[in-house]
Amino acid sequence: MIIHILAAADPATFSWSPKIGLIMFLCSILAFAIAKTGIQYQNEGTKMPFPKLFAGMSHASVIAALCLGHVLGIGTIQGLAQRGVF
Repeated sequence: MIIHILAAADPATFSWSPKIGLIMFLCSILAFAIAKTGIQYQNEGTKMPFPKLFAGMSHASVIAALCLGHVLGIGTIQGLAQRGVF
């Protein structure tokens, strides 16, 4: 019985395309903007090699922003795939 329930809960599958890469990129940029305004001590810790490229954020802040971007991207891509966009 549980196998039938799990099989019915299978998410929509899709293959990678440039549209999916663009959505992930845009979600990472959005998350970077959220982190820039939301992280209180964004300059604390190890500095990035090119500080102007990363808006002066530290290594930990950049990693946190990009992790949030990937979480947002995965949710967006899965949601669009469920609606049949991909």
